[in-house]
Amino acid sequence: MNFDFSDDQKQLRDQARKFLAEKCSPKAVRVVLDGKAPYDEELWKGLAEMGFLGVAIPEEFGGAGAGHLELCVIAEEMGRANAPVPFSSTVYLAAEALLIAGSDAQKKKWLPAIAAGEAIGTLALFEGKGNPSPKNVKLTVANGVLNGVKKPVADGGIADFAVVAARTGSSGRDNDISLFLVDLKAGGVDVKSLTNLDPTRGQAEITFKDAKAEPLGAAGEGWSILTQVLDRAAVLCAFEQVGGADRALEMGRDYALDRIAFGRQIGSFQAVKHMLADMYVSATLARSNSYYGAWALSTNAAELPEAAAAARISATQAFQHCAKNNIQVHGGMGFTWEFDCHMYYRRANAMALGLGSLSYWEDQLIDRMRKKNAA
Repeated sequence: MNFDFSDDQKQLRDQARKFLAEKCSPKAVRVVLDGKAPYDEELWKGLAEMGFLGVAIPEEFGGAGAGHLELCVIAEEMGRANAPVPFSSTVYLAAEALLIAGSDAQKKKWLPAIAAGEAIGTLALFEGKGNPSPKNVKLTVANGVLNGVKKPVADGGIADFAVVAARTGSSGRDNDISLFLVDLKAGGVDVKSLTNLDPTRGQAEITFKDAKAEPLGAAGEGWSILTQVLDRAAVLCAFEQVGGADRALEMGRDYALDRIAFGRQIGSFQAVKHMLADMYVSATLARSNSYYGAWALSTNAAELPEAAAAARISATQAFQHCAKNNIQVHGGMGFTWEFDCHMYYRRANAMALGLGSLSYWEDQLIDRMRKKNAA
């Protein structure tokens, strides 16, 4: 079995890398990091013009209709560039929820807007501390309106609409949860920005007070749909993390070859060699797991739940490991604001929590493997 990408997909990767190198340099990322703009609007428009936002959206809904393998390729390049845009919240979460559970009318309304860069979406799941779980959803819905608070919501401060998880039953089972689409620009919605580790990927607190809500999917199937969405997003985020890990490794390697200490390149010292070698091993292991996840995602294989959890775990560990050690290789310079190391360190740690903690996904992998073996 060949897990490598095709020549066309590799060409897409080269195209995306070239585009992002021109439009999303570290200097451009710093404009968002240091400034007041919540994201890079010009880059967002450029991604839409290149067809990257709609690469996995069917042509009938305004997308390129390519598929999830192509989206994995784009995700990796977004991670390498540390792109300051709401790509993951809109494309991995909101768009995937619509593709899985949306009606034709809902798809026709939002998916073309996403592909064209005219709409930003997000998933409103969390309500404070805690991992994804039906019991952690307290926000309620009655008579078509929502009441409650969601936080943190990725890119909630700039999103046009949200997929919201709400409690519609009291049985204590998974089918107590349903999903709803909410226009965040309509009445009954109050949005407050939150301070977070990575300012280039904003977080918000959203308060719903009698906010009009439109059902997404059948009542009581919200948690089943969310599980599918999170598994898909786990694979896509894993590729973004792999891209970030590879770039952090490259930054460390290049600095180790350029920096001279005691008359030698610091890369010639055994301790630095070992550090870089460990970074390479973790990034390569993450890539292997991510490729398996991409295969399972693109074929809708029965192995997707296990593959998604494995990809999420290894990619999270690799990105955090490489981002941290990149700072160590740079020494004291790596801790300064002027060097770019901290941007990847911020992104690595922010992404580690975005879909649930590392321990959550470790538990998911164990539970899923046990159930599979029991069957």
